[in-house]
Amino acid sequence: MNMRRTKIVATLGPASSQPKVLKRMIQVGLDVVRINFSHGTSDEHIANVELARSLAREVGRTVGVLADLQGPKIRIGRFENGKINLEVGDRFILDADCKLGNQQRVGLDYKALPNEVETGATLVLNDGLIVLGVTGVSGAEIHCLVEQGGELSNNKGINRRGGGLGAPALTAKDREDINTAAAFKADFLAVSFPRSGKDIRLARTLMEEAGGNSLLMAKIERSEAIDALDEIIEASDAIMVARGDLAVEVGDAAVPALQKRIIRATRASNKLVVTATQMMESMISSQIPTRAEVSDVANAVLEGTDAVMLSAESAVGDYPVETVLAMVRVCVAAEKDYTVNNDNRLGRDGPSTIEEAIARATMFTAKGLDIKAIAALTQSGETVRLMSRRSSKVPIFALSPHEGTLRRVALFRGVYPVEFGEGINDPEEILRLAEGELLKRGVVHNGELIVMTIGEPVGKSGCTNTMKLIRVGDCKS
Repeated sequence: MNMRRTKIVATLGPASSQPKVLKRMIQVGLDVVRINFSHGTSDEHIANVELARSLAREVGRTVGVLADLQGPKIRIGRFENGKINLEVGDRFILDADCKLGNQQRVGLDYKALPNEVETGATLVLNDGLIVLGVTGVSGAEIHCLVEQGGELSNNKGINRRGGGLGAPALTAKDREDINTAAAFKADFLAVSFPRSGKDIRLARTLMEEAGGNSLLMAKIERSEAIDALDEIIEASDAIMVARGDLAVEVGDAAVPALQKRIIRATRASNKLVVTATQMMESMISSQIPTRAEVSDVANAVLEGTDAVMLSAESAVGDYPVETVLAMVRVCVAAEKDYTVNNDNRLGRDGPSTIEEAIARATMFTAKGLDIKAIAALTQSGETVRLMSRRSSKVPIFALSPHEGTLRRVALFRGVYPVEFGEGINDPEEILRLAEGELLKRGVVHNGELIVMTIGEPVGKSGCTNTMKLIRVGDCKS
């Protein structure tokens, strides 16, 4: 069995939506598929989700689904000839009233932008490739001087260096897409460009009103989100370090330290964290990653990220299967040197719930004794999430009869979903069968110690209240 602890998220797109390709990606290690609402139609997204889940069942694996909202991506309009070339020193106008752009000006999809910038502001286009200094604002026109030139084509994104743009985090399109995500029972919903915890709480309300129960993931990609990091983490179930737009707003040199800070703060709050953007960008057209990309992925693993994510590499790249395999190889190698640290809070703050008390006791015991595996009988996945926040090399098997729970825990670092226990209510029978499941998988052998957690009464969510130490072989009837 592949005991890789760090999970892999891959974006579905034209390169990875063919059944043979996607099946192979799942077989070699894909844990969560990302549905990018910035592209495609609702019907295409629903079909891709159904395909991914069907293929996962076919190969005997559990795969989660992350629905990623487009958010208020501010973009320029279109050009007469599709693109232009800007050189340093050129004068250029962003014109909210312009219908079709040319060498002198281009339109805006966000008509309020002229009201939100001033002389001296810096606007960054096309993910940092074009830099414009604002020299003045006149009505609907933003007059700029090109500070960094290059090719500029239709519908490229705009960021303001340092943040400060007021577009709301949830657009009308996002609200429609939340309904679609609820319809296909997305396991995670990623909110793009949130500025505060309020944006996440609104998305949660809209998801619940649509009948969904996705875990909410905040994408940290605005400068303002760094200032509001603690409240965003508190309002969310998970965080994504979205390094693309974040680098444009705060400067690329600031991102590595921010990544470490975000991962550390998220894990300290018992939340999940995903690291994303250009992790293996060269593999869009290359069969092997660069040494820098290998180091980037490995460092995220060593920092404690739950998952590493592929975007264009798997959506439109030439080698989606090879890219997942490369991710697997790097994660496994990095985890061999992962330092297991004691939880600094164990002696400082008491647990706030019974589930957290059981989770802490389990992980403390796993570190102190020669425990080979942890088997957690779970209805909601809450206790295994708390276990996965503690650094350990002991594998955690989440045993649950609920498909939705199994798909959620597929993202948790060091947790392995196992379908188990439907219709069984006798705790002793469950423990015996759970032990047998671990023996069958070859992760434990007779005479070795395992820890099992269970809730009594059996089958009730939120009731994990028992931890048992078992020597394998002693449970046989």
